[in-house]
Amino acid sequence: MTYPIRPIDESEWPAYTRVLDEGFNWRPHPRQAERWKPQTEFDRTLAAFDGDLIAGVTSILSFTMTVPGGRLPVAGVTSVSVLPSHRRRGILSALMRRQLADIRERGESVAALYASESAIYGRYGYGRASQSLFFRIDKTRSAFVRNAPTDPSLRIRVASPADVRADLERLFASVATRRPGRYDRKPSIWDDVLADEDFDQHGNGPLRSVLAEDDGGLRGYALFRVKASWDANGLPAGELKLQELEATDPAAYALLWRSILDRDLVSEVESGGRPVDDPLIALLADQRRLRASMHDELWVRVVEVDKALAARSYSAAVDVVIEVEDDVCPWNAGRWRLTADPAGAECKQVEDEPDVTLPVSALGSAYLGAGLLAESLEAGLLREHSPGSVRALATAMSWSPKPWGGLVF
Repeated sequence: MTYPIRPIDESEWPAYTRVLDEGFNWRPHPRQAERWKPQTEFDRTLAAFDGDLIAGVTSILSFTMTVPGGRLPVAGVTSVSVLPSHRRRGILSALMRRQLADIRERGESVAALYASESAIYGRYGYGRASQSLFFRIDKTRSAFVRNAPTDPSLRIRVASPADVRADLERLFASVATRRPGRYDRKPSIWDDVLADEDFDQHGNGPLRSVLAEDDGGLRGYALFRVKASWDANGLPAGELKLQELEATDPAAYALLWRSILDRDLVSEVESGGRPVDDPLIALLADQRRLRASMHDELWVRVVEVDKALAARSYSAAVDVVIEVEDDVCPWNAGRWRLTADPAGAECKQVEDEPDVTLPVSALGSAYLGAGLLAESLEAGLLREHSPGSVRALATAMSWSPKPWGGLVF
């Protein structure tokens, strides 16, 4: 069977959300669903139809993302779901192929997503491009190293997040350009970040904020909730759930973390996702007290090889012919010469003998600066024809700080 695919219009929103309800096994509160509706770009929201029934969906959020050395328009793929009754009929594959063709037609050379299941998207050319750490910290063992940065001009202020929203938005915009993977937030996204109705709290208390500021203004903020609790002996056992912590400089960053870790009536701090090179790791005097688990975060798809590779910066000089394997986007398949150094890059299709042959997903995993090209070579997942070419490419594409999106879209 074939399932016609087309963008939906606003009148089809209820049917669209029913597919997400079934696919993700989670029904949001009606006001949550209405909050997400303004984020939906209906002309970029595809549905596959079985007669009048919407059997599968996918959508895109258009935004600008930080990549190594600059900012780039990126297609943020989201809301991918197929009805359980229509699985294994090729609907997802058809949606993914149509979506990638549409992205290319829009002139976007890169797509990114957060995967609900990590085994799905590699077959469509996406590569794991960033990871995140989930922290749990015992407050009583959270002392900092002696030389942790301080600034006597800084002070902490408690504020209602809604009252300081404009300040939070400005500070986030100023720091989002520093790390690959960070993307701009439209007002509708901030509505969701700061949402604080009962169904947003999940029993963890109201959204709170502390600000690090000086006489010149805001230099950082933290958003969090505290789940109040006492143990059987009447001792405080509250859990602080950190939602975000952003700062413009090391002293403000350290002060905000100290405010979080020193919170009264709290015994443990939990962070839902932080970059793998989070400075907190270096600040803690006893790093073993930081219990962390690692998870995949952003997945990236190179939609047009030449445009994507020429659009980012490189940490070292490289001149390599890359043979790309791509059976989903056949316009990428072939040999490309990447000539790059820290001053700029050029990528052109050639007929020269390749130095390395790799799947397009490997380029996606390396695109933001934290790829596993050398590890993939050792695993036999790509082929090196010129000795040292993979190491040269991996070094050139590496970047510091490590990529991290910080907020699921």
